[in-house]
Amino acid sequence: MGYPMTNPYGDVELDAAGMRALAHPVRIQILFRLQSEPATATMLSKTVGASPSVTSWHLRHLAQFGLVVDAPELGRGRERWWRAAGTGFRYEVTDEASRLAAISLQSALDQVRGDVVGDWRREVEPLLDADWRAEASSHDTTVTVTLSELREINRAVEALLAPYVTREERPPDARPVQMVRHVMPSADSDSARDGHDRPAPT
Repeated sequence: MGYPMTNPYGDVELDAAGMRALAHPVRIQILFRLQSEPATATMLSKTVGASPSVTSWHLRHLAQFGLVVDAPELGRGRERWWRAAGTGFRYEVTDEASRLAAISLQSALDQVRGDVVGDWRREVEPLLDADWRAEASSHDTTVTVTLSELREINRAVEALLAPYVTREERPPDARPVQMVRHVMPSADSDSARDGHDRPAPT
């Protein structure tokens, strides 16, 4: 976090206030669920651990910051349906207020996500057929780059994925693939001099 923002996915862009608004485990769970499919507050309440009325309150709060929107075409009678406003969200750290808000949001995200990779290995990987399992991978590579080069790498990765993230017509054999990418610079340039590329574990 902290490099100039680009947005090839059409993500919702959060300022410090938006980050603070999302930094709540129930709101994050609501957003993640709505990113998969639209739902009502009653439907969501069964999975986020809150009553329908409390869930509705959280939904309205998320809507204030553009993270969720009404889906009136799905409603029947008094039902109010909601959907995520985009496929994801992003933020940029520009000052102390946004830095503190980002820390709070990341802490809440870590709490909700838990052991994403471990859960996948235990619960999903054993169910994959051989071809899909062969394409699953884990990479741990250290590269020594300048700040401008790191920004270029980040933009290049997003540009490569953007057509697949944003397309509306998906092949019938397509399935969701979660890519968890951590970009972790060292604390100073001196330690980076000892860095080297390591083979990616399989």
